[in-house]
Amino acid sequence: MALQALRLALWLCVLCAIFLPLERYFALRQAPGGKALRGDDLFYYFANSLLPMIVLALPLALAAQLAGALLPAWLPATLGGLPLAPRLLLVLVIGELGAYWAHRLAHRWPLLWRFHAVHHSPTHIYFLVNTRAHPVDLLFTRMCSLTPLYVLGLAGPTAAGSAAPVALILVGTLWGFFIHSNLRVRFGPLEWLLSTPAFHHWHHTRRDHVDRNFAAMLPLLDRLFGTHYLPRSWPAEYGSETPVADTLPGQLADPFLPASKAGNVDRTES
Repeated sequence: MALQALRLALWLCVLCAIFLPLERYFALRQAPGGKALRGDDLFYYFANSLLPMIVLALPLALAAQLAGALLPAWLPATLGGLPLAPRLLLVLVIGELGAYWAHRLAHRWPLLWRFHAVHHSPTHIYFLVNTRAHPVDLLFTRMCSLTPLYVLGLAGPTAAGSAAPVALILVGTLWGFFIHSNLRVRFGPLEWLLSTPAFHHWHHTRRDHVDRNFAAMLPLLDRLFGTHYLPRSWPAEYGSETPVADTLPGQLADPFLPASKAGNVDRTES
């Protein structure tokens, strides 16, 4: 665990070395109060990077074992035996599909929204907002994304080329920091293929477009399921109309409390 924490600290240094200068010189908006980092965001960065490795290992292994008993053996063998390029593409698409619907369900189901609202609470978007999420919210999304890969034999310790999904998770995580970054970046025609800060910033708007742009990397999923929105302009304000505690203990505890006590208001997808 100590070694993992050290690696995360080194990764944080790398992320800061990349994004802090970029967000200073190419910022969409200046950080409020001149603060480049928030203390609670640092907590979420470490907690949400360590927890999935600990909590999800057993459920994913059980899912793979159950699938092995129920599914024909040729299916995971065939998928795991694909050449690297189509296997990578398959892992990306299946993982993104699982994450898309988990994310969309978190906006539609009030119980899940209580946890997901923590991620939407910041009124200033910058790269560390990527990992600013209630651990329950993160674990739910990660479980929905990885379970199909384990079930189909595309991930897991016995999967052929199991480093492929690990590499894609790493790329997806780094891309998450990018799309949350405070950078005025557009990709032109490539925005049909890859998400950008402009694409994801609209998802963090306070009200009108919060139920759009659920995909993390592939905007085509939002086009396919009717949730895509990407004008030439940028959002005027960010945040959530759902009350979220200012303190870290409140953010972690409130979603478990009745709405009347936590101050949360339920919502459904418009």
